[in-house]
Amino acid sequence: MAAIEGVFFDLDGTLLDTAEDFIVAINRMLRNHAKAPIADDLIRKNLSAGSKTLTQIAFNLPQGKELEQKRDEFLQYYDHHLKDDRRASLSTLYPGIAELISELEQRKLPWGIVTNKPRSYSLQLLQQLNILDRSHILVCPDDVKYAKPHPEALFLACKQTRCNPENSVYIGDHIRDIEAGKKAGMFTVAAHYGYIADGDDPFRWQADLNIDKASELHDWLITNDWKVPE
Repeated sequence: MAAIEGVFFDLDGTLLDTAEDFIVAINRMLRNHAKAPIADDLIRKNLSAGSKTLTQIAFNLPQGKELEQKRDEFLQYYDHHLKDDRRASLSTLYPGIAELISELEQRKLPWGIVTNKPRSYSLQLLQQLNILDRSHILVCPDDVKYAKPHPEALFLACKQTRCNPENSVYIGDHIRDIEAGKKAGMFTVAAHYGYIADGDDPFRWQADLNIDKASELHDWLITNDWKVPE
């Protein structure tokens, strides 16, 4: 067993609960188009699939030009909403994440964020929660040629923090996170508390560890003496 050198998180649905921002933005857009709002739970369960899928569900549109236009319009609503740092829907760290980050810092272990969320949105969220400067690395699609499930972003995060991928942990709430982590040779953790779509079974992603809350990862790290199983 080798000592863990770094821990990396997906953003939406793993490090942060960002659902309320999406709920407010998409339903505001729907109201302005004289359409009925959609259920909060339906939005939550489909967030990790991305803004295009969320827009498609909200407006019941097929693939095509109209969907792309509506998605661009939704992102304008979302961006405008995020810029209000006094909004009631301000995103929050998931329970147990703050404690885990604190111990990582006490142990002087690098931690960071590897996300498919564009950098402009990611920066706004992390700055509003005052944790951007605490993370050692933030890798977004803007920084790489290929987004997850390609492992390029994870390799970049490890390189920048001087961590060996095989001695690092990546936690996410979507199959693409686990696929990217496995391709990078990292220890993968499936966050079942995240945005899991109906009919999706996280156990089928074949992550190295499955957790229902962030504190379970913390407990696992302590139990395993902060080492990665071979």
